[in-house]
This record gives sequence, structure tokens and C-alpha cells, in this order.
Amino acid sequence: MLVYPGFDPVALELGPLKIRWYGITYLVAFGAAWWLARRRAALPGSRWTALDVDDFLFFAMLGVILGGRIGYVVFYGSSLWAADPLYPIRIWEGGMSFHGGLIGVLVALAVFAVRRGRAIADVFDFAAALPGLGICAVRIGNFINGELWGKPGDAPWAMLVDGVVRHPTQLYEAALEGLLVAVVTWWFTSKPRPQLAPSGLFLITYACGRIIVEFWRLPDVQIGYLYGGWLTMGQVLTAPMLLGGIALLVLAYRRGQPSGNLSSSG
Repeated sequence: MLVYPGFDPVALELGPLKIRWYGITYLVAFGAAWWLARRRAALPGSRWTALDVDDFLFFAMLGVILGGRIGYVVFYGSSLWAADPLYPIRIWEGGMSFHGGLIGVLVALAVFAVRRGRAIADVFDFAAALPGLGICAVRIGNFINGELWGKPGDAPWAMLVDGVVRHPTQLYEAALEGLLVAVVTWWFTSKPRPQLAPSGLFLITYACGRIIVEFWRLPDVQIGYLYGGWLTMGQVLTAPMLLGGIALLVLAYRRGQPSGNLSSSG
């Protein structure tokens, strides 16, 4: 058993301004995505430029922030919204949804693709290998905030929190949804793959990690379990990702359409 250190969620105070670790992890996430995207754009044969990457990331950031907040309010915070009409804009109080952020990013990147005359599928594929490190960073931010704890457990790495020994499911998610996804998708996309295959693989790897961790992670208190004391909203929202990812991967290899992110000589 380990003892949770009880981190201060505020990293730095400058007068009335408070810089929180959670916000810093989002900056790390966007910075990591930008760095990885620039590396990919610089490879021989890439049809992406450094300027493309900068604009791409701007659209992605808007999608993550707006979609993440709106998604949390819709999927998890409807009761809080009913009690407080201003709740959706109280971003400083926390509350971001991965699934909402994903929807927001898909919409934002589709707009980016249309504006740049690119195939939407190619833009999605380019993005597939970028978010893993960021997801890892944000889950570590959840750990620092002391939120999203798991069920009581007796594993050697379980942590004593407020008198209860619990699974540190934030770290499980950082490893499975973040680091593992980053490694697998970066390796997979290091060679030319059929169009939509990278997108399908990202959905599959993230979904598997999330669904597994949800068996140990406690559901949001305002929602609880949806069925049988084990089914969570996270699993319900993630199941379509898994099915969609499998469908995209099968479709990609059946069609064999080359990626538009690389020139024919790349």
C-alpha cells in the first residue's frame, strides 16, 4: 500500500492569478502534439508543412476545449447544469470529457480539412498518432487533482486516500489510454498505411484501455452505475469507438486506398 501525497493542485500563484497543474498538463498535451506533428511533417514525402501543422493544432485545440467542456456538461453534468445555469462556463471548477473532446476535435479537423482542400480521412489519420502523450499528461493531472479514483483494492500499488485504500485509476488510464496508445499508434504510422487504418487503430487502442480501466474506476457520483453495479457511462460512450475502430480498420485494408498524407514517391 502507498499513501497518496495530497498534491496542491495550484502550481503557482501570482497575486490573484492561480496557475493549476491541470491546466499545465493541457499545455504539455498540446505542446507534445505540436512537436510530434512537426516531426511527421518534416519527413521526406510528407504533404504537410510546418504552417499546416500550426493551423491544424489551432483547430484541434479549439475542438478539444469546446468539445471537452460541452461534452462533460451533456454526458455527466446535466444535473449540475440544472442546479446552476452558469455551470457550463465555470471551466475553472474542472469538468472535461474525453468523448466530448473527441467529437469536438473531429468536427474542428473536418472544418480544417475542407478549408485546406484535404481529404477529411487523411487529416484524421495524421492526427491519430498525436494525442497519446497528451492523454497521459492530462491523466497525471487528474492524479494531482486527486480525482477519478478507483474502487477500494489491496494491490501493492493501491493508495491510501482519505482513509480508504483505492486503485489509482488515473495512473492506469495514463498508462493504457495515454502511453500505450502513443507507442502503438506512433509505431503503426511510422510506415505507410491504408487510408483510415491509423484512425481505426487509435479508436481501438484507446477504447480497449478505457473500457478495461472502467471496471476499476468509480463512476461520477452524480450518475453512478448504469446497470448491474458495473456498467458505466464511460463504457457506454466508449463502446461505439471500439466498434467504429474495428469497422474502419477492416474497411481500410479491404479498400487499400493509399494515404493522401504522403506523396507517391514518399
